[in-house]
Amino acid sequence: MEVSYHSIISNNFHFLHSPPLHSWKKEGKLYQLVSPYVHPQLTASRGSYSCCSSFGQSLWRNTKLYALPGSTTFGTSRQTCVSLHSSPQQKKNNTGYGNHSFYTQHRSLRHIIARSELTNTSSAGAAYPLSALELRSKARAICFYAVTAFSAIFLFVIMLVQHPFVLLFDRYRRKAHHLVAKTWAALTITTFYKVEFKGLENLPSPDTPAVYVSNHQSFLDIYTLLTVGRSFKFISKTAIFLFPIIGWAMYLMGLIPLRRMDSRSQLECLKRCIDLVKKGASVFFFPEGTRSKDGKLGPFKKGAFSVAAKTGVPVVPITISGTGRIMPAGQEGRVYPGFVKVVVHKPLKGNDSDVLCSEARNVIKDVLVHQG
Repeated sequence: MEVSYHSIISNNFHFLHSPPLHSWKKEGKLYQLVSPYVHPQLTASRGSYSCCSSFGQSLWRNTKLYALPGSTTFGTSRQTCVSLHSSPQQKKNNTGYGNHSFYTQHRSLRHIIARSELTNTSSAGAAYPLSALELRSKARAICFYAVTAFSAIFLFVIMLVQHPFVLLFDRYRRKAHHLVAKTWAALTITTFYKVEFKGLENLPSPDTPAVYVSNHQSFLDIYTLLTVGRSFKFISKTAIFLFPIIGWAMYLMGLIPLRRMDSRSQLECLKRCIDLVKKGASVFFFPEGTRSKDGKLGPFKKGAFSVAAKTGVPVVPITISGTGRIMPAGQEGRVYPGFVKVVVHKPLKGNDSDVLCSEARNVIKDVLVHQG
């Protein structure tokens, strides 16, 4: 009999001796191994149990624990397929539940060959590659926040000194502050990931007001977009303005606070955006309203397109890809290696917010689908 085990963990083969095993314990409960006949392949799914056998013996597993009759308990994995191969004669002799011949005939031969591979990496020979990857990503995150904090403190002083002059000569666009913010973002991300820009020729001139919209995958989207070089006003949660240094800098830049669940705040936000656009400034929206958890493009809210339709300014769609793999939503304590691509699309014009919304979403979606 040959027992083979494949899991998405590492690129190594592991040979484990397999003494008899009849049950395992999980969360204080004892589970007895039985042998129903099910499909000869199983795929992992968290929290559920499956079993398979090509000769009537039981094979159970969950996403945290794997066990064979007469085998060791081993491993964790996101996807697993286990197959048991035996001769026709073995099948004939091993049809009962827990047949003793299964244990006596193959006790010295039973081994588990575990071959696994780590998704999206080429590291071979590491005993615990996932742990190593997590440690590296956390270390990179510590360095990332150290760099962004140190540079922010220094550049905030510059922003604070020039603020009176900005209010006097450029109250609405605040280009000098945005130049400082661009420098801060570039200093922070240069060490950790590279950004490729495409379609920069589609950007309106710096003095032309516009409504910019983009998909939203990660906290890193803000850093990436600041390097585009246009002085647009982001819409941001009110709580972020309370953060030391970063929040204060956002206030000096004239960014727009929003309480998401407050309809009055939303109305005030739209009114302020319209006012800023009429006075020559540009605004930036993430029409999805929040970061995508799986990288897929969510439905667009129409606020940004209503601003564009009422003021007559163009909508500039931007597609960002890659940031969600470097710092996934909800995992801000990790920074993985990666590459980011930013595509600036041709401006859209019109006085129908529904049409503008549909067109902007389609052009962004097309790029995301093409890039996979």
